[in-house]
Amino acid sequence: MKPVVVTDIERADAAAIEALGAHGVATVHEAMGRSGLVGASVRPIQEGVRIAGSAVTVLCWPGDNLMIHAAVEQCREGDVLVVTTVSPSLDGSFGELFATALQHRGVRGLVTTGGVRDVADLRAMGFPVWSGAVNAQGTVKATAGSVNVPITVGGTVVRPGDVIVADDDGVLCIPRADAGAALAASDARVAREAESRTAYLAGELSLDRNRLRGVLDELGVRYLTAAEYEAEHGRE
Repeated sequence: MKPVVVTDIERADAAAIEALGAHGVATVHEAMGRSGLVGASVRPIQEGVRIAGSAVTVLCWPGDNLMIHAAVEQCREGDVLVVTTVSPSLDGSFGELFATALQHRGVRGLVTTGGVRDVADLRAMGFPVWSGAVNAQGTVKATAGSVNVPITVGGTVVRPGDVIVADDDGVLCIPRADAGAALAASDARVAREAESRTAYLAGELSLDRNRLRGVLDELGVRYLTAAEYEAEHGRE
């Protein structure tokens, strides 16, 4: 693919983005049928932060952050910058100066398969980051890539304008066209969880509420007293 910067991407409904963000990664992931996670290789550099926004995607060459510079211009309030490279690279392609420019434009955070540096500064300024590494190794600005094209992050395809939700549990991508359905499913899941929480506080067991005793029985799980177990197995 020839290098390109796409300038007029569509974004999901802002209210849907905010509501999905309020639900968080784990809830929406489960509601979506356990799809969309970018994987455990991208981790937060901070704790206790949750964001949601529209993806502005960046495809860079390893050791080169030229296209991140180009992407800043395409970002607007409520976006999340999502960066990867054409082949694996953990060089520190992002730091405090980039965060300053993006924060000024209302960008909510960064997700990158690569490395970041100036981590203390990023935390101090409250710019959330999920990255593949913390790495002081710098980069050059010499090779063309692309902005706002489909990219692959940890096995998940992220398209420009998709909804990104990120928190302590990881990073989730929700296809833009599916945002409404994902929100409805997440709302329903939250309602079910609230009912279960009330039941557990009243003493009900999850084994009974989720009808799991029959599953255990079908799998051949037996309940034995300690004496019965010792009679069968001795002191193994």
